[in-house]
Amino acid sequence: MSSRRNFIATTLTAAASLTLLPSVNSFANIGNTYRRNGDTKPKLRFALASDIHYGQPGTPFDENTGNMVKWLNADHAANHLDMIIVNGDLVHDRTDLLPVIKSKYLDKFSVPYHTIPGNHDRADAQLWKSVFGYEDRYTVEHGDIAFVLANTADTQGKYVCPDNTFIKASLEKFRSKKIVFVILHIPPVMWSKDDVFVDCPDTMELLHGYPNVKATFHGHDHLLDGVRYTGNKFPHFFDSHIGGNWGTDYKGYRIVEVDENYQVYTYQVNASQNPRLNSNKL
Repeated sequence: MSSRRNFIATTLTAAASLTLLPSVNSFANIGNTYRRNGDTKPKLRFALASDIHYGQPGTPFDENTGNMVKWLNADHAANHLDMIIVNGDLVHDRTDLLPVIKSKYLDKFSVPYHTIPGNHDRADAQLWKSVFGYEDRYTVEHGDIAFVLANTADTQGKYVCPDNTFIKASLEKFRSKKIVFVILHIPPVMWSKDDVFVDCPDTMELLHGYPNVKATFHGHDHLLDGVRYTGNKFPHFFDSHIGGNWGTDYKGYRIVEVDENYQVYTYQVNASQNPRLNSNKL
């Protein structure tokens, strides 16, 4: 496994049980099968994938991107997905490839999808809107559940804090929602000096200040596929990577399910099955 930095194993939780999210499963079973608690159809079921790095030299980026579409469409056919979120680094320093990946791959998803820029997309609001029809910060509503998505990088690839005025206005708007999820490619907190993130104390104050904000979801660090915490056990989830030339040995994505009682279940899918996870022989 290649890496651009040392992995701090002690900060990654491989299996967790959360106070705010009562049941969390970090990985699907062998073969990517998963049995949810109860037989009732979830109120909402969605997938998050990130870090495709389409166009990165020396990588099979067409194969990786095609696999992502195949995996997620198969998941939808087997279990139903309400939507897919592609959380940053769609392309690798090639803004000209954003329309290509959209038309050639993302538009082939069987369900609605939403995107947000990462640092390698080098995009601003105007560019993102020209390709996807919405700016680099926006909200999505699904009944009593809402999503706040915001850019965390500038057009030079520099890590920046999200637009906190927008974050605050959105969280105020959604005060009456049962659940709010925040989607940020780069986490707004440094857990250690070795992290490749950015400290945004004002953002963290907002995330911790609204009880209905249940979690944030991040990409960016291809080695992370579990959960880290801030404040009073506030969870930040990661989803490994789809492409690029470094990270976990496998490629995968994260599933989130919200049941009829607004309990949230999430797990990581080892889509490439390389290597198998949580496989034991006694």
